[in-house]
Amino acid sequence: MRAREIMEPIKDVLRPDNTLKEAVNRMRVLQRGAGMGVKGMMVLDDEGRLVGMLSIKDILKVIIPDYMTMSELGEFAWDGMLEEMCKKVEGRRVSEIMTTDVITVDEDAPLMEVADLIVKHNLQRVPVTGKDGKPVGIIYVRDLYYAIVKALLEES
Repeated sequence: MRAREIMEPIKDVLRPDNTLKEAVNRMRVLQRGAGMGVKGMMVLDDEGRLVGMLSIKDILKVIIPDYMTMSELGEFAWDGMLEEMCKKVEGRRVSEIMTTDVITVDEDAPLMEVADLIVKHNLQRVPVTGKDGKPVGIIYVRDLYYAIVKALLEES
């Protein structure tokens, strides 16, 4: 099987100038196959080129101040802190928060290559690019798992 056979076509994307609040709302309402929500989205420029990915982990990193160590966080009163930090960062641009070093896979790549990338780089999703190098879809780790289940359970 090839990447294009299990990828999910792009339904929606983020732009670098979207605010964090806009991005979170789009991630909240966007659903993929079987009604599941998304935990990360591609960020494309005006020409449709992939410039980054925004995931829940990226969002959490911007909400938790990087100058605070875990021992310092333990000394804080947690009540209301999450809400306060969210308000402070809601206007930040996706371009400031997104991961820019994005690993992609060609639509003709064998699924074993996709599996190798996911395992080696601890990925949850991999954008799939077409012949022109622009994204055409995305493979989530769950999609790969379903392909493995099918291969394991398929009767000879």
